[in-house]
Order: sequence, then structure tokens, then C-alpha cells
Amino acid sequence: MICYMEVTVSNLENIQLGHIVAQDIFANTKSPIISQNTVIRPVHLLILEAFQVKDVLIKEPESANEADEDTNSSTPTAPPMTKKERYANVFERNYNHAIQQIKKEFFNWEAGAHIDITKVRGFFLPLLDNALQDRTVIYDLNSYSVPEDYIYHHCIATGLIAAVITQKLGYERGIIIQMGLAGLLADCGMAKVERRIRNKASMLSESEFKEVQRHPYHSLNMIKLIPVLKDAMKLAIYQHHERLDGSGYPGGNKADSISKFAQIIAVSDVFHAMTSERLYRTRASTFKVVEMIRESEFGKFDMDVVQALINVVADLPLNTQVELSNLEKAEVMFINQYALTRPLVKVLNTGELLDLSQHRAIYINRVLK
Repeated sequence: MICYMEVTVSNLENIQLGHIVAQDIFANTKSPIISQNTVIRPVHLLILEAFQVKDVLIKEPESANEADEDTNSSTPTAPPMTKKERYANVFERNYNHAIQQIKKEFFNWEAGAHIDITKVRGFFLPLLDNALQDRTVIYDLNSYSVPEDYIYHHCIATGLIAAVITQKLGYERGIIIQMGLAGLLADCGMAKVERRIRNKASMLSESEFKEVQRHPYHSLNMIKLIPVLKDAMKLAIYQHHERLDGSGYPGGNKADSISKFAQIIAVSDVFHAMTSERLYRTRASTFKVVEMIRESEFGKFDMDVVQALINVVADLPLNTQVELSNLEKAEVMFINQYALTRPLVKVLNTGELLDLSQHRAIYINRVLK
């Protein structure tokens, strides 16, 4: 076992790759820009330079012999597999299965069949467990969706996003599962809307839009006798298109008259809709959409719910590679706690450090790895 001593390095040129940070490093920030026990890599040197940090407390082996012994006895190891990589295959398999099953169920509902909640739980809960173990899967939900099958993807995705937000807000597991099911079933009433209206590629007429606005009534009628679904969830399903400012439907309810669970489904529904490709609209950036929900749609959605979504979406580890809106590829260098969706990034092509909180015209288009 190697013993370490702490040494202050006063010149960045003297910091070597492989040095271990002895204490959290701050730079007029509430959270550390580099955490204690971090092994210095090239990306960290750039961060220190960007924040003009001069003194760094590092750990060094107490003797050169120990350092040499450790160097000789250790072998390079591959970086640990990320949660995203670890769950990707299982998640995709379960997701595709869930889409196949919800499509079959939707056809049955169109024909007048009752909702088989046991069957729904059977294909949805394994997928839900995947998402709760690795919440970052919601980055890519819009990449699975195809315009012609949008409604089926939207049901599954809304359920997953609602559950993830509920988990982030600190609710216990039973409520999280209930919210996942409620999110999935929120638009089951769309099965009672004519398929030609659901699949229309152009703007809806006034009468067609009124028909779509009736789907919360249809959804409530379809789920009201399901005993395993709590009454609070049934209300959330009915109210998920209501808005805090009274601009929603079907009742035009405002603020406190809209349940918290309905607001969670509302944010989940809008987030997936805006980030997905539709027959009449291209998909938008996940990061841009959460900013739009927070800023452009301010007053319509519960801000605690919106912030929980932002906290999930913006939970990017350092070194995550992203594509920017200008199509440049970049690497996340530092997360700004006051602008989570706009980190400090390094443009891979030029090495330029770009603070997205200061360059508002540029945003993260998608996460690469």
C-alpha cells in the first residue's frame, strides 16, 4: 500500500498527469470545479487554466521508490463502463417490446376493449426499472420515436419521464410506479379519437382540435374502474392538459386546483412532444426544450417539476461528448450550477473553451457519449 503526502503546487506547469487532487478545488463557485481525489487528466488542466487557478493541493507518494513500485505493478485499465452503456442494450430491448405491446393494446382500445392493467404492468415495469436505475436514458427517448407511430412512443415515454421526475422529487417507490402507469395511460383516450385526426400531417381544423381536446374525458372513462390505480392518479390523468395560468383543457383550471401529479405528467407530456419528430414538425434539442419550458412557457408549469426535469437532463458527467447547435462536437468541462443546461465545453476541433451560459445562441443539440 502506498502512503501519500500532501504538497501544494503553485505553478500549473508543475502539475503532472496522474497527480491526485487532495481537496476540492473552488473558483468563486459554490460547487467544486474539480473534486477531491480526482486523478489529473488533460481535461482538468484545461479547467484549471480556464478558471485561472494558481495553487492546487495534490497528493504525492512519500518516496520515489513507492511511486516506481506502484507504476511498475499497475497496468492501465480501461475507463469504467458508464451506466448508459451498461443498461443501453437491456433498455432498448425492453423499450422495443413495450412499443410492440402498447401498439396491440391501442388497437384493442380502439375496438372497445377494456384496459388490461395486468398486461400493461407486465411489459412496462421492467422498462421502468431500467429507467429508474439510469435516468439518463430519457436523453435518447426521442431518438426511438418515429412520426407514424408517435402516439405509442409518446405513451411509453411520458410514463418513463413522469416516473423519473417523480423519483427526482423524492417520492417513494409505490408512488413512482403509480406515476409511471398514469403517464403511460394519460393519452389512452386518444384511442377514441379518429385515427385520421391523430395521424394528420397538417394543422387541425377547429372541430378536429375540439375532438382531440376530449381525450382526457375518454382517458378518465377508460381508467376510472381500474382498482390498482389510485384516485390521485386518475385525477392526474384527467388534468394533465391543464395549465397553471388557466390556458389548458378540459376545464381551464388554475394553480392550486390542478394536482401536483397532473403537473408532473403535463411537463413529461410536453417535454417528449417537443423533443420528438412529428408528422408536421422536426424534433427539437432536449436542452433547448427544457429551457423553453422554463422560460417561454413560464407560468404554465410547476417550477419544482420543471427544475426536477432540468436536474435530470443536465446531469452530464465531465468529459461527456456532445454535439452543439452549430454542429461542432464538444466535451463537457464544467457544470455551471446556476445554468445546468449550459456547461463550459471544449470544442474538440479547435480546443476552444466555450461557456454556453455566455453564448446564448449556442446550445447542446444532443449527447454523443
